Amino acid sequence: MVCILLFAIANPVLGYYKSIFSFGDSLADTGNALYSKLDKNVGNFPYGETYFYRVYSSKDLQQGANFAVGGATALDASFFEERKIVLPTNYSLGVQLEWFKQLLPSLCNPSSNDCHEYLKTSLILMGEIGGNDYNHPFFQGRDVEEILTFVPEIINAISFAIKALIKEGAVTFMVPGNFPIGCSAKYLTLFKSPNKEDYDGSGCLKWLNEFSVYHNKFLQKELDVLREEYPSVKIIYADYYNAAMKFYKSPKTLGIYVSSFFHPVALCLPTNVIQHSS
Repeated sequence: MVCILLFAIANPVLGYYKSIFSFGDSLADTGNALYSKLDKNVGNFPYGETYFYRVYSSKDLQQGANFAVGGATALDASFFEERKIVLPTNYSLGVQLEWFKQLLPSLCNPSSNDCHEYLKTSLILMGEIGGNDYNHPFFQGRDVEEILTFVPEIINAISFAIKALIKEGAVTFMVPGNFPIGCSAKYLTLFKSPNKEDYDGSGCLKWLNEFSVYHNKFLQKELDVLREEYPSVKIIYADYYNAAMKFYKSPKTLGIYVSSFFHPVALCLPTNVIQHSS
């Protein structure tokens, strides 16, 4: 049985889950990009190795599966193709959801109430997803006004996936927000500004962080709508943005003494990262 301690804003909740199913991009990918041969750079040792060098079986999948793929987007590839935006992969959230549906009959009996009972004891990690929907167009020179119009579509895609999984029987979701992209080394390099006013006290680009905040507020608003629509479903918002900002604002107090950028997946997130709501 999988046990996860969820640190809430008010009271901590000890949740027991028999399985975890994960959807997302590189922040959650544990080898799918390598398996799909999307990136040759991730094929070097120790990538592809399990801790005990085990080969997983169908019995292991009873405890969950990870469908996240590095570079994945919330929106389908057709959305970006119409706008002439190039993607490294077409393993979108919709594709990952179909993989889940194909796997489910091997884990439970869909003709009875078995799958609903099985998913009642499962945790669904929905993301982080959506970040690459912005990264790809930003890095390909699209302006912020155009990319802002993508936000409602991206949030709708996440909401649709949550609703589809609720229909299958899932009742507990963790949905992370986006990171402060204005603090990312790549964004800081590509959008370097000669104006000091464009940066905050941590050296992050204000307008890009405001973009992340806009996405996160839109996402949280939609999660509130889902909570009202499905009062028996628990939806947890994971506040990656403010958790990461603590490292940028006070790196030394958190034991970081180097100025180089670190990948946020490696962060040991503070205990108030997770907001629990039911």
